[in-house]
Amino acid sequence: MPTPAGRACPTAPYRGGVYRFLLTPRWWGINVFVLLSIPFCIFMGSWQLGRFEDRVQDHRTATEQVSEARHEAPRPLAEMLPVTKATSGKLVTARGTYGEQLLVPGRQLDGKQGFYVLTLLRTDSGEALPVVRGWLPGAADAAKVPAPPAGEVTVTGALQASETPGDNGVSAQGGLPTGQTSAISAASLVNLVAYDVYDAWVTLSRGDAGMKAVPAAAPPDSGLDLKAFQNLGYTAEWFAFVGFVIFMWFRLLRREVEFARDTELGLVPDEEPVAVDAAVK
Repeated sequence: MPTPAGRACPTAPYRGGVYRFLLTPRWWGINVFVLLSIPFCIFMGSWQLGRFEDRVQDHRTATEQVSEARHEAPRPLAEMLPVTKATSGKLVTARGTYGEQLLVPGRQLDGKQGFYVLTLLRTDSGEALPVVRGWLPGAADAAKVPAPPAGEVTVTGALQASETPGDNGVSAQGGLPTGQTSAISAASLVNLVAYDVYDAWVTLSRGDAGMKAVPAAAPPDSGLDLKAFQNLGYTAEWFAFVGFVIFMWFRLLRREVEFARDTELGLVPDEEPVAVDAAVK
């Protein structure tokens, strides 16, 4: 077929060999990276999803455990220590005499703000057991708190692990007035009393002296907290990265194919030599 003067007849060699660039070292590196990164991201996403599902299952198990524990016979405190996920929420009994009483401000119950009444039970072991006798609404005020029973008493309640300030809504506030504590934990209470304290606490099954009973909480690290939803977020990120890697691979491939076709059709101009003026001025 005749062609305009000065123009070569275009050929179509790209139909068979335009993808030959895939065999270059550069594209070997790209392809190896893609082939390794995709299964790695899928593995990491699946692992994070498994972590989230484990936390969901732990939450269900802990909730059922707390519910079932209410109908079980209480056991002596010594048999249930130390507190674990298996023993948290179980009913225990302890005997002793009430000692120092503290208030735990900033605690909600049934959507209302109030405070716990925490009384230390001096046991025969020499250690004191923190006992939450109940909850009262409003600001923490020792004048509103009923006095604990005198003499030796036997308490029955749900066993709980020591709280960690800053976790699960537990305040980390310091500088509280005398007679108050922000967290129910041996680490906090040992600085407020002159005797050893159990690394556990008990919330009475029935509120004492007209106070409202504090329900048992699920064991630590068993709820759908921020860490659980972080695992779910990481799952989405890993699977999104899989899509991003595939998208970028196809984008690079398409750009390379278009460049190769343009080059073979002569649409990409060759670099012209720079003319040098040999004239001597």
